Amino acid sequence: MPMRIIPDENQPSAAIEIPLEKPLPDYDLLQLEQPTPRDIDVILVTQGFRDLVDDARGILTELIAAPPAEHHSSGDVLEIDLATASAHPLEITQLTGAICPDDEETYRPGLWIVLRDPAAPPKAPLPKSSLQRISAIAAELVKRLQLA
Repeated sequence: MPMRIIPDENQPSAAIEIPLEKPLPDYDLLQLEQPTPRDIDVILVTQGFRDLVDDARGILTELIAAPPAEHHSSGDVLEIDLATASAHPLEITQLTGAICPDDEETYRPGLWIVLRDPAAPPKAPLPKSSLQRISAIAAELVKRLQLA
């Protein structure tokens, strides 16, 4: 069940759906596949899932300030100077839990993120460059949180 990026047709924004594909013991999220959406609701209100959302928000904020192509690595430590990082127009308009169905009629918890480009014309779809940036940010977020 891969991550999906869903651009809005007449808005400069896109939704990112990231289903949790493997257990995350650090967040006490072990049994992810559930038979009904109601069973996922129970997972989305746990402290572990709230901690995951908080961590995702921190990483996402960092990635928006300095997108993956702009990161500089010093050995094993990633260094980003937020004071001098280039301004980036993307905004987080939503970050919450999601109920993600799969092809086998089971459900998984996931993250639902909506990013908006306020510099793009209103009532117009995202520019291709913004969509590519959102894809890179989402991929890096999945990698850092080890969601797949």
